[in-house]
Amino acid sequence: QVQLVESGGGLVQPGGSLRLSCAASGTIFSIMDMGWYRQAPGKQRELVAGITSGGSTNYADSVKGRFTISRDNAKRTVYLQMNSLKPEDTAVYYCNLMRAIPGYWGQGTQVTVSS
Repeated sequence: QVQLVESGGGLVQPGGSLRLSCAASGTIFSIMDMGWYRQAPGKQRELVAGITSGGSTNYADSVKGRFTISRDNAKRTVYLQMNSLKPEDTAVYYCNLMRAIPGYWGQGTQVTVSS
């Protein structure tokens, strides 16, 4: 049973930073290509950053230059460092494989950017 648990969200002012974490269990994490997704109210869930098992990364244009995805295979954890946050980054953030598997979605972590 694969379980992905997100944490690290919160309320932050515009221009601030947050670091999200996603801890994985029940799978061979090191061979998984992982992604961070977000879903804002009234919008579809979107992939914002991905990292392959080899460490290659990719980003949505909306977050490029502000967000950094990384992974620690020993800790079975993937991170999302978010800098220069904007109100439009407000959403629930989830992790999953880069080719998302429906049964792997966790509860997500809420990020709210507001003054």
